[in-house]
Amino acid sequence: MIEVQHRENGHKGAFFVENQGKLMAQMTYSWAGPDKLIIDHTDVSDSLRGKGVGNLLVEASVAYARDRNIKIIPLCTFAKSVFDKNPSYSDVTLK
Repeated sequence: MIEVQHRENGHKGAFFVENQGKLMAQMTYSWAGPDKLIIDHTDVSDSLRGKGVGNLLVEASVAYARDRNIKIIPLCTFAKSVFDKNPSYSDVTLK
């Protein structure tokens, strides 16, 4: 089972997957004010590509946004494509 973790440091943060202490996948964001975050980059290691890990990172960001009643601006091309394909995420998306 793949576990998505979250860390935040000031106005930046990331949703990520580690395996034995090694970063395997990460989606980074920056805060744009108190109620918006910008997803700016997604990277998944070759060993996890095609396993839906990028989608899991996006799902984690959506759950985070819903819990805090904030909006997401997906600037990263991967994240934007996932948001565009999932109308159920429209409640948290700013385009």
